[in-house]
Parts: sequence; structure tokens; C-alpha cells
Amino acid sequence: MTIMKTATPTIVVFGLGGVLIEWNPDYLFRKLIANETERKWFLANAYNSEWYLQQNGGRPFNEAILTISTKNPEHAHLIATFHACRTEMIVGTLAEGIAIFEALESTSMPLFALNNWSAETSPYAWRNYLLLHHVKDVLVSGREKLIEPNTCICARMLERIRLHYSDAEPGQLVFIDNVRRNADVAQELGWHATHHTTPADTTAQLRSWGLLP
Repeated sequence: MTIMKTATPTIVVFGLGGVLIEWNPDYLFRKLIANETERKWFLANAYNSEWYLQQNGGRPFNEAILTISTKNPEHAHLIATFHACRTEMIVGTLAEGIAIFEALESTSMPLFALNNWSAETSPYAWRNYLLLHHVKDVLVSGREKLIEPNTCICARMLERIRLHYSDAEPGQLVFIDNVRRNADVAQELGWHATHHTTPADTTAQLRSWGLLP
């Protein structure tokens, strides 16, 4: 059941990957597997998003790599590089997403972040992306042992926000995420949420809520 929104949106929660930070395993594996057909097979079968998501839920990488390498011994050497060379999958920030972030920041809008990310790999982002020092708090799924989409992780995010704004209500929150189901779950809980497909569409939605001029 969707909860009706009754409050004016005044707090923005960003997803990171695909909105502010560009992450793609293909950036690493196209250097290691030159043949495109073989690479696509590897990324869909030996390594795949379902396997990776378990690390976002708190599973240690050493356990995950052992499990998948046992099932795919012929690709064990490539699977091992996934964690060892993980930083090569993060290309940098997305300029148009950062422009939205900075535009909101210039209005003194409270900004937070919620993201599916491994507890083991997330410290790299904090060390290398200064934008994360401009948010009031960041909730990482791997630390919470919860994976989006999940009503519990949204509730946990609200709890964290209330440490800063004790009277915050779901209807005051705006969630920007590049995965539709993540945005839909937040919306079901009474948040304002937008599925980030293009910066222009996200900007238009934020303007319709009165958050940008």
C-alpha cells in the first residue's frame, strides 16, 4: 500500500551509482577479455549482478570469490581480479548528476546518500570522491546488511536522517536513484522519488517539486 505524501519535500537522498558516480565492470573486463562475445558471456554467467549484489548485502568478497571460482574454475583467475582491480570499474563522477547535486547544495538543501555498496569497497569512494564529504550522512547497504530495493533500508535511512532532523517525515524526503524499483519502494513508503534516467528529466521533476528554480 502506498502511503500518501502530506509534507513538502525539503531533504534529498541521492543514490550514487548511475547518478553521481560512474561504475561499470565492463571498464575492467574489456581490458582482460578482448573478445566481446566472451566478455558478455563472462559478465552474464561467471560473474553476474546477482552474485555481486550479495556483497552489497554484507557477504565478504573472499567468501564470494571462492564460491563463484569453485563453480567456474576455468575463470578463477579473472574472477580474482574483480576485487583486486575493483577501482578500475569506477571511472569517475557523472558531470550532469554532479551539476544537479551542486545546484541543490547551493540552495542549502540537506543532502544525504543511500546506496547498494559493499562495506569492503565503499571506503575507496569516501577517500576519492569529495562530493561524499558534502552530504550529511551516507547509508551503505553492505554495512547495514540490507540490499535495495527494501523497505527496511529506507526505514533505516529515515532513522539516520532523524539523527540530524528529529521531526523529518517520509513526505519531506526526495530520493533520486537510477534503479526504478528502488525509487518505487521509497515512493510506496511516502517519499517523493524519481527514477533517474536522464539529468534533464530529474531536473524537471525537482523543479516541479519546487526544489530548483
